[in-house]
Amino acid sequence: MKDQAKKKEVVSNDEFRLAIIQQQSGAIDVGCTMMMVSYADQNGEHHLFETSAYTDDLEELAMKMQKAGVQKVAMEATGVYWMALYELLEHYAIEVTLVNPHHFKNVAGQKTDVKDCQWLHQLHAHGLLRASHIAPEVYRELKDYIHERNILQKQKSDTLNRIQKLLTQMNIKFQHLISDIEGVSGLLLLRGIADGINDAEQLLSLIDVKKLKADKIDLIRSLKGNYKKQYICILKNTLKYYDFLKTQMREYEELIEEVLIKMLPNDGQSKGSKIKGKTSHVRKNQYSINIKEYLRLITGIDLTKIDGLDEISVLIIISITGIDMNKWPTGNHFASWLNLSPRPKKSGGKVIGYQQRFTKNEATQCFRLAAQSLWQNKGPLGQLFRRLSYQKGSKKAIKALARKLAVIFYSMLKNKREYEVNKLQIDSEKQTEIKIARLKKEASKYGLILEKSVA
Repeated sequence: MKDQAKKKEVVSNDEFRLAIIQQQSGAIDVGCTMMMVSYADQNGEHHLFETSAYTDDLEELAMKMQKAGVQKVAMEATGVYWMALYELLEHYAIEVTLVNPHHFKNVAGQKTDVKDCQWLHQLHAHGLLRASHIAPEVYRELKDYIHERNILQKQKSDTLNRIQKLLTQMNIKFQHLISDIEGVSGLLLLRGIADGINDAEQLLSLIDVKKLKADKIDLIRSLKGNYKKQYICILKNTLKYYDFLKTQMREYEELIEEVLIKMLPNDGQSKGSKIKGKTSHVRKNQYSINIKEYLRLITGIDLTKIDGLDEISVLIIISITGIDMNKWPTGNHFASWLNLSPRPKKSGGKVIGYQQRFTKNEATQCFRLAAQSLWQNKGPLGQLFRRLSYQKGSKKAIKALARKLAVIFYSMLKNKREYEVNKLQIDSEKQTEIKIARLKKEASKYGLILEKSVA
């Protein structure tokens, strides 16, 4: 029997060994109060020691590693402990590789901080570690401000829910007759009640009833309730907290605008000056600053033209990814980083399943929400979403559309290419041919033949 095995070229022992790519490298196992450090200096001598996480000790560690000629450092942490040290090493011009703990395995046997640190150093020296994406400092500052504003926005929503519950306890029903309790009319009525007005006619005199769809008689009946002292006091204090949250949100918007001004390009535009704010009425959770114009000048293209993505979603995505798309070679790499691409499990040369990956990446959530909003879209992406929902189910359709939006976002931002709907247009004739072929195949199973009718 003929030997089917393919002979491979034999390599020498020296070639088979892993080469040390990064001589002056190090690794740090980051903890809350202590850190285990391992690095090699210019003479090839290895150093292993433990240090505390106080600021003075971290600065001393950065200076020591810089003096020893360490050029690249790998860090691993299970919390946010790495941030202070990362920025400090970045300041000392040391290239830092932040490693996901799931991307490397610990040494077999007893697990200790010393073994973890040494194993991390060895892998980094051989160039086997993959760095996590960390945006530049200006984007991290922008992300922090956006995150805090979003927290305040959620607290504001919770405060409005508490107000609705309080009105129910008072048996006041006007919140069910107007479209939005946070609108102009709703807030005027709430402030009137908090000021001690309990007469329905007097409360209605505070607003323009003609602008409401509800009937005046129904509004008068809905404003009759149980105006107890404790309810009025609670409502007044809750409205004060609501006003405080709105003020804090506006202050963070001013900080966000300052960062956006720093990100403006030096190309003759009004660098360092504010862009004129919105002239139209600002809705309850929208920004009062003109984010769309800032993003257009910063990126050089209008990304809000992508179906499903608004200015707030684009701002959140940019704060996480940055505008330098060269970090990802292709759009497929970008989608994979967002956990929007399938990861097949192969065994014996066959695909036996797909790994389920979970992520807390806010950019991924923005793309998924944008894809979910396309179910009523009349364009080609909406048609694709409805077709995939019918064939594969809504969950898979959302992920597939989110991946497509991510690739479009990547291509537009990298190539500075405008959004072209025509390229996404589905060929109706081709789709018709596919449907006819499917019907003929189904008919053949039952011994039937489909013929085209003559009109």
